[in-house]
Formats: sequence, structure tokens, C-alpha cells
Amino acid sequence: IMNLFLPEVCQLSVLEYSPIAEILGMNQVANLAMNCSAPDTGNMEVLERYGSREQKKTWLEPLLNGEIRSAYAMTEPGVASSDATNICTRIERDGNEYVINGHKWWISGAMRPECKLFILMGKTSFSGPLHQQQSMILVPRNAPGVKILRPLTVFGEVEDHADIIFDNVRVPATNILLGEGKGFEIAQGRLGPGRIHHCMRSLGQAELALAALVDRAHRRKAFGKILAEKDAIRTTIAEARIEITMCRQ
Repeated sequence: IMNLFLPEVCQLSVLEYSPIAEILGMNQVANLAMNCSAPDTGNMEVLERYGSREQKKTWLEPLLNGEIRSAYAMTEPGVASSDATNICTRIERDGNEYVINGHKWWISGAMRPECKLFILMGKTSFSGPLHQQQSMILVPRNAPGVKILRPLTVFGEVEDHADIIFDNVRVPATNILLGEGKGFEIAQGRLGPGRIHHCMRSLGQAELALAALVDRAHRRKAFGKILAEKDAIRTTIAEARIEITMCRQ
């Protein structure tokens, strides 16, 4: 029952997995228990679809087995990183190695002790076609030059996201994913299923919130009536139900 998000493993399409993702989204530990947590899901999809046999053996298998976790290093403090063409981290070839220099932050999962791998997006070229300059490369978390500067707080949680410097980090040339200039192609392939996963998990949270709202409306009494009998409360609940259903459709 693990890895239900990955069609190559569980034989479910992204569409078939969607209602499962919604159910998993209702429980904070369910995704972890079934090895369906982001950013590992997206990273495993990348390795399955674009990784070499050696890369799969080294990193995908332990990820699928839940033995390690991973992070996706893309966002940078100096640029609007939602536009991947702005990424500035340098990935430079030096013989049989690549040398990586850059600053990444808000890297989900990087603070976890179980995190052993970064899939990093940077540039192997700063000229030529705009969408063929980016590449993705596998960087072990314990590689010399990987410096975790500090944890970053999200909704009061400080043990997840990280601010990271990559200072002359050297990795084997075989760690490049799919080849130089293929980063944008890989990123687009990663985004499609990932958006569905996140949307459906969010809908699961929304359903949970709506159920709590309905329960409270039937338990609380004000001005002589339970809240569920008041028109304003009914309108709010009805609108929430419509919006959730609209998002699912």
C-alpha cells in the first residue's frame, strides 16, 4: 500500500490516485505512513522517469522503501524563482565532476535528519535558448560544501525548510539528470502530477474543515437557537460546500 502516487509502481493513473490523495490529505501522518509525502513524491517521479539505472539503484530504491527522504532545491533568495529561467545557481563541468555554487532557501524537507538527497536545479549554461540553460543534478546532503545556514519557520514549524549555501560542491558528472539543458523539461514533467497531488490533499483538508464547521454549527447555541438554524451560518456552509465541489470538478 506504499507509493500509490507512482503509476510505474502501483499501476494507478494520476486521475485514479487523486481521490486517494484527498483522503490522505485529511490525516497529517497518512502520507508519511504510505510514503506519499512531498517533496519525496515529486523527486521519486523525477528519478523514475528521468534517472539512469545507476541513479535509480542508488537513490530511488531507498526512497521507495522509505529508508531515506529527499528535498528539491530550486528557490533562490535573489530572484523570482517561480520563473525557473531566473535561477542563478551555477553547475559547471570540471573533468569528471560538476562544481555547484549557489544559494537556495525555503527548501522543504532539508532540515529533516532523514533527508539524504537534494535534486538541485541550476544553470549549466548562461547563454543560448532561454529554456535550455537549466539542468538538474543529484547532490548528496552530506557532500562537502553543502552548508545548512538556518531553519526557516513556516506556520510556526522550524524543523522542515532550510536556507542553504552550495559552496564549490563537487559531485560526479554521472549525477546529472537526463543531460545538460534538460532541467526545464524535467521541471515541467514534475509539475503536472505534483499540482494534482497538492490540490487533492488540500481538498482533503478543506473537507475536514467543513466537517468541523458543520459539527460545531449543530453543537453551539446562541440567542435561543443552534447555529445550524441560522440563515447566515447556513449560507456560509453552503458556499463552502459549493466552492469545494467546484474545485474538485
